[in-house]
Amino acid sequence: MLDRSDFEPVFFAPFVSSVMQVEPGWIDYNGHLNMAYYNVLFDRAVDEVYELLGVGAAYVEREKRSLFTAEVHVRYLRELHAGDSVRVTFQLLGFDHKRVHYFEQLFHATEGWVSATSENMALHVDMEARRTVPFTEAVARRLARMQAAHAMLPRPEAAGRRIAMPKAGT
Repeated sequence: MLDRSDFEPVFFAPFVSSVMQVEPGWIDYNGHLNMAYYNVLFDRAVDEVYELLGVGAAYVEREKRSLFTAEVHVRYLRELHAGDSVRVTFQLLGFDHKRVHYFEQLFHATEGWVSATSENMALHVDMEARRTVPFTEAVARRLARMQAAHAMLPRPEAAGRRIAMPKAGT
């Protein structure tokens, strides 16, 4: 009998998550989605991508390796409210032997506008040594296939932005 690991995934460009809902308990005293829960939605989408890449929960259990987020830059562009349906897109911007650089966009699922973006750097870590290690051949192969599919996408305008005060007079 074949299992899922016997098949190579198809990598769409960009990856689009399943539909998620903004939960009522995530709303803050300003009446909109609390900033922490934007990260929850982005993280849930990343979990879907990691399963596709073969580095999800089963990989962590089997290989004793995982991906740790090292850096994140989130931009909050438009408010979300309780009950809103959302989807997240994931674009792989680059990777090397132990790092992954990606960009996500959080969309209102029915109206189509972008609510937030998240640019991330993740590190491949040995869970016992708690140090970065190279990806397995299988994971590197899947990352390369995803990168090839995502290379056709334009680089997001917001990728690589930094936080700084505007220059005087602007």
